[in-house]
Amino acid sequence: MASGSLLDGFVPGRHLIDAYGNGGFRFAEMSHRGSILMLPSGVRAWDVADARTIDRDALRPVQLAAGEVELLLVGTGLDIVPLPEPLRRWLKDAGVGLDVMQTGAAARTYNILMAENRKVAAALVAVP
Repeated sequence: MASGSLLDGFVPGRHLIDAYGNGGFRFAEMSHRGSILMLPSGVRAWDVADARTIDRDALRPVQLAAGEVELLLVGTGLDIVPLPEPLRRWLKDAGVGLDVMQTGAAARTYNILMAENRKVAAALVAVP
């Protein structure tokens, strides 16, 4: 983390994504190296480097925030990596819609939906 810090891996509040790439993200006047999970409660470091490893444990914070999240955008890196059907169903059962896309598209879509005050979250795998 440079220019600011994720306290205990968490920055409270909703923030737009200012930039992505070079293995990380810029938001809230700071930069973070690695993947991030953006929830209505705040932004947290996300311990996922490969979209193929996304599982229930990785998305548990989204499920726990299901009442505040209607749509989860998953940015899977430079390539689109479909999530397994049981994981999709698990999110749907929690009342969370899902859209999987490249990380850049997910970051841009997240910013648009957040600006519209939608109940959106994003799970973003860092890209080089």
